[in-house]
Amino acid sequence: MDSTVTSTIDLIRRRVSLRNYAPRPITPEHLDLILESAMRAPTAGNMMLYSIIVVEDPAKKQALSVTCDHQPFIAKAPLVLVFLADMQRWYDYYQLSGVKEFRREQGEDFTSPDEGSFLLACCDALIAAQNAVIAAESLGIGSCYIGDIMENIETHRELLQLPDWTFPVAMACFGYYPGERPQPRPRFDRRFIVFTDAYRRLSEGEFAEMFAGSEAKFNPGNRFGARNIGQETYARKTGAEFAREMARSVRKALEAWNGKKL
Repeated sequence: MDSTVTSTIDLIRRRVSLRNYAPRPITPEHLDLILESAMRAPTAGNMMLYSIIVVEDPAKKQALSVTCDHQPFIAKAPLVLVFLADMQRWYDYYQLSGVKEFRREQGEDFTSPDEGSFLLACCDALIAAQNAVIAAESLGIGSCYIGDIMENIETHRELLQLPDWTFPVAMACFGYYPGERPQPRPRFDRRFIVFTDAYRRLSEGEFAEMFAGSEAKFNPGNRFGARNIGQETYARKTGAEFAREMARSVRKALEAWNGKKL
């Protein structure tokens, strides 16, 4: 196998979510490479339906460490990037280009972004984010995604001066590895995730196999009072307060992305 291919696959295999960074800034050269790699990501129609905010202000990093589920390491991260789903730029350009008048001449409506464009822009932003993360990994720079940036939409809009037709779909913290790399966490076996030609729901026996390793480590004295991994995961993630806040913030953001006539 080609050595370049091997090294790329090895990077992907050994990447971990890193929350502890060497106490030195990201070099300008490395930041340029990370951003260049993000902007070479696949994008719908070559429209680049995303923007990237480089958060440098220590006060803003500190604020984000609080609003994003009280995670102090965010404030200490040498580099913080916020990836926005962004239709605002294109709609500003459409206005300048007389698209509203053009559509009227054709007897058609000119409408605001809708739920479909919201999801498409989110995809563009997330693909760019993953390019950035892998590029950083190749430079010896670890990273950690912060999904909590989708919460507290009103606060984050004000903090980052976000217009209505943008949405902070992901944030990532970056920093050089402080020493020996942590070991990657195990993933589910491929047979439970990858199907051929059609989706397949798992049987009770397959779920038992899928979660056998997790159940072996399950702590019956957990703080949720859960009796198994399913109950514990729902209480900790799916049904948690932060998940409810995330859903509220997404609904709030979508109020502006409703395809109304302009």
